[in-house]
Amino acid sequence: MSDARNVLGSLLQVCSVSPMTGFVRDGVCHTGPQDIGSHTVCVQMTDAFLDYSLQRGNDLVTPVPEYDFPGLKAGDRWCVCATRWLDAAEASVAPPVVLDATHARALQVIALADLQYHALQIA
Repeated sequence: MSDARNVLGSLLQVCSVSPMTGFVRDGVCHTGPQDIGSHTVCVQMTDAFLDYSLQRGNDLVTPVPEYDFPGLKAGDRWCVCATRWLDAAEASVAPPVVLDATHARALQVIALADLQYHALQIA
Protein backbone atom coordinates (compact mmCIF):
# COMPACT_ATOMS: atom_id res chain seq x y z
CA MET A 1 0.00 0.00 0.00
CA SER A 2 1.33 3.39 -0.98
CA ASP A 3 1.37 6.41 1.31
CA ALA A 4 1.37 8.80 -1.67
CA ARG A 5 -0.87 11.84 -1.24
CA ASN A 6 -3.29 13.50 -3.60
CA VAL A 7 -3.70 17.24 -4.25
CA LEU A 8 -6.21 17.45 -1.40
CA GLY A 9 -3.73 16.01 1.11
CA SER A 10 -5.37 12.62 1.62
CA LEU A 11 -4.25 9.20 0.37
CA LEU A 12 -3.94 8.94 -3.40
CA GLN A 13 -6.87 6.98 -4.85
CA VAL A 14 -7.13 4.72 -7.90
CA CYS A 15 -7.56 6.58 -11.19
CA SER A 16 -8.51 3.63 -13.44
CA VAL A 17 -8.00 -0.10 -13.74
CA SER A 18 -10.05 -0.39 -16.93
CA PRO A 19 -8.15 0.77 -18.82
CA MET A 20 -5.16 0.18 -16.53
CA THR A 21 -3.41 3.52 -16.15
CA GLY A 22 -0.45 5.00 -14.32
CA PHE A 23 3.18 5.43 -15.25
CA VAL A 24 3.83 1.93 -13.88
CA ARG A 25 0.39 0.62 -14.98
CA ASP A 26 -0.89 0.03 -11.47
CA GLY A 27 -4.13 2.01 -11.83
CA VAL A 28 -2.80 4.91 -9.77
CA CYS A 29 -1.06 8.15 -10.79
CA HIS A 30 2.10 7.22 -8.88
CA THR A 31 5.27 8.96 -9.93
CA GLY A 32 8.98 8.71 -9.36
CA PRO A 33 12.38 9.70 -10.74
CA GLN A 34 11.87 7.74 -13.99
CA ASP A 35 8.58 9.55 -14.69
CA ILE A 36 10.07 12.46 -16.60
CA GLY A 37 6.64 13.59 -17.86
CA SER A 38 5.08 13.58 -14.36
CA HIS A 39 2.00 11.48 -15.24
CA THR A 40 0.27 12.74 -12.11
CA VAL A 41 -3.08 14.21 -13.20
CA CYS A 42 -6.03 11.81 -13.24
CA VAL A 43 -8.51 12.97 -15.86
CA GLN A 44 -11.62 11.77 -17.60
CA MET A 45 -10.93 11.87 -21.31
CA THR A 46 -12.91 14.09 -23.66
CA ASP A 47 -12.95 14.11 -27.44
CA ALA A 48 -11.62 17.69 -27.38
CA PHE A 49 -8.59 16.69 -25.28
CA LEU A 50 -7.91 13.57 -27.35
CA ASP A 51 -7.98 15.68 -30.54
CA TYR A 52 -5.77 18.34 -28.93
CA SER A 53 -3.27 15.73 -27.80
CA LEU A 54 -3.18 14.13 -31.26
CA GLN A 55 -2.51 17.55 -32.84
CA ARG A 56 0.41 17.92 -30.42
CA GLY A 57 1.91 14.61 -31.56
CA ASN A 58 0.67 12.42 -28.71
CA ASP A 59 -1.76 9.84 -30.12
CA LEU A 60 -3.79 8.60 -27.16
CA VAL A 61 -6.42 6.90 -29.34
CA THR A 62 -4.47 4.23 -31.24
CA PRO A 63 -3.68 1.07 -29.22
CA VAL A 64 0.00 0.18 -28.74
CA PRO A 65 -0.07 -3.34 -27.27
CA GLU A 66 3.70 -3.64 -26.87
CA TYR A 67 3.52 -0.79 -24.33
CA ASP A 68 0.35 -2.09 -22.65
CA PHE A 69 -1.52 0.89 -24.10
CA PRO A 70 -5.14 0.12 -25.02
CA GLY A 71 -5.99 3.36 -26.83
CA LEU A 72 -8.41 5.74 -25.16
CA LYS A 73 -11.87 7.11 -25.82
CA ALA A 74 -13.97 9.84 -24.26
CA GLY A 75 -15.05 8.80 -20.77
CA ASP A 76 -11.92 6.77 -19.99
CA ARG A 77 -9.87 7.86 -17.00
CA TRP A 78 -6.12 8.18 -17.46
CA CYS A 79 -3.05 9.64 -15.74
CA VAL A 80 -1.75 12.44 -17.96
CA CYS A 81 1.36 14.60 -17.80
CA ALA A 82 0.96 17.70 -15.65
CA THR A 83 2.47 20.01 -18.27
CA ARG A 84 0.26 18.55 -21.03
CA TRP A 85 -2.84 19.11 -18.89
CA LEU A 86 -1.76 22.70 -18.15
CA ASP A 87 -1.17 23.35 -21.87
CA ALA A 88 -4.65 21.98 -22.60
CA ALA A 89 -6.17 24.17 -19.90
CA GLU A 90 -4.56 27.24 -21.46
CA ALA A 91 -6.05 26.12 -24.81
CA SER A 92 -9.50 25.72 -23.18
CA VAL A 93 -9.62 21.95 -23.77
CA ALA A 94 -8.56 20.60 -20.37
CA PRO A 95 -10.32 17.36 -19.48
CA PRO A 96 -12.02 17.14 -16.08
CA VAL A 97 -9.76 16.22 -13.16
CA VAL A 98 -10.37 13.52 -10.54
CA LEU A 99 -8.88 15.35 -7.55
CA ASP A 100 -8.62 12.44 -5.11
CA ALA A 101 -6.70 10.43 -7.74
CA THR A 102 -4.35 13.27 -8.80
CA HIS A 103 -0.90 13.02 -7.21
CA ALA A 104 0.27 15.92 -5.03
CA ARG A 105 3.34 16.26 -7.25
CA ALA A 106 1.08 17.82 -9.91
CA LEU A 107 1.03 20.92 -7.68
CA GLN A 108 4.64 21.57 -8.68
CA VAL A 109 3.28 22.48 -12.13
CA ILE A 110 -0.42 23.32 -11.69
CA ALA A 111 -2.14 25.53 -9.11
CA LEU A 112 -4.67 23.73 -6.93
CA ALA A 113 -7.28 26.35 -7.84
CA ASP A 114 -6.91 25.44 -11.53
CA LEU A 115 -7.36 21.74 -10.78
CA GLN A 116 -10.38 22.48 -8.60
CA TYR A 117 -11.92 24.66 -11.30
CA HIS A 118 -11.71 21.70 -13.69
CA ALA A 119 -12.69 19.07 -11.12
CA LEU A 120 -14.94 16.27 -12.35
CA GLN A 121 -18.41 16.80 -11.00
CA ILE A 122 -19.74 13.42 -9.93
CA ALA A 123 -23.54 13.28 -9.88
